Amino acid sequence: MLALVFTSCGGKKRIVTKKKHSKTRTERVIVGNERSTTSNGTVNNEDHVPSVTAPRPSGNMNVSEIYIATFSEIAKHNMRQHKIPASITLAQGILESGSGRGRLAVEGNNHFGIKCHGWTGDKIYHDDDASQECFRKYRHPEQSFQDHSEFLTSRGRYGDLFKLDLDDYEGWAKGLRAAGYATDRKYPEKLISLIERFQLYIFDEEVLGKRKARTKTSEITNNVTHKVMPGDTLYSLSKRYNLSVKELQKLNGMTHNNLQVGQILIVK
Repeated sequence: MLALVFTSCGGKKRIVTKKKHSKTRTERVIVGNERSTTSNGTVNNEDHVPSVTAPRPSGNMNVSEIYIATFSEIAKHNMRQHKIPASITLAQGILESGSGRGRLAVEGNNHFGIKCHGWTGDKIYHDDDASQECFRKYRHPEQSFQDHSEFLTSRGRYGDLFKLDLDDYEGWAKGLRAAGYATDRKYPEKLISLIERFQLYIFDEEVLGKRKARTKTSEITNNVTHKVMPGDTLYSLSKRYNLSVKELQKLNGMTHNNLQVGQILIVK
C-alpha cells in the first residue's frame, strides 16, 4: 500500500517543448471515437471505428498528399458522425498544421490550432496572436480531429453552416470566415484552393454515395502522375500522354477543365 501511495503522488513537471525535425514514417493510426477525448482530457472507448495506415514516402507524393492519405478516413468518419464536409476538415488540417509538420501538430497532436478555452487536459504553449498562448494538447492526432468537429457543432455561432449542403465546400469555407473562425480575409480562398488542388471533394462524394469509392491515395503511387506546370492545359497534356481530354478527366475524377499549378494529375 505504501508503495502505491508513493507512486501516485509524483508532482507534475512543466512541459518544455523544443523545435525538432521530424521524418515521415509509416505508422498505424487509430481513428475516430475509439480514443477520442473530452474537455477534461479523458479518453472515450465507446465506438469501433476504422483504422488507417500512413503510406510510405514516395517520390510521387508530396507532404500534403501523404497527410491526406493518412487522415482522409478520419475526416470521412467525422463527416458521417458530425455532418462536417471531409473536404473542409482536411483542408483546414493541411492549412493550419502545415500538413502535419507544424510544431503544435508534431509536439501536441493539435492539427487545428484549438486553444485551451474550457480545456482541463494537457496543454502546450506556443506563440500565436500573443506570446506563449495556451493550446490543447492531445495524446493522439485523431483526438484533435474529433475535438475540431465537436468545437464546430457545440458553438451556436457556427449553426448556419449546418444548414448548407454537405457538398457545398465553397459555402462552408466562406461561412467559417463569416462566423469568426479565422481573421484572415483570404481564409475561404485558401481552403477552396486546397480542396480543388487536391480534389478533396471526392471524399465528400464518397460519404454521400455520389460516386463509387476511388482508389486510395496510398495506392495511387503505382500510377504515372504529372505535376501541373504554368501553361499546361488538359488538351496539351492529353497530347503529351496520348490520352483524350475525357480520359484525363475520368482518371482524375474531374468535371471541369480547370488546372492549378502544382496540381498532381494521374496520366497513366
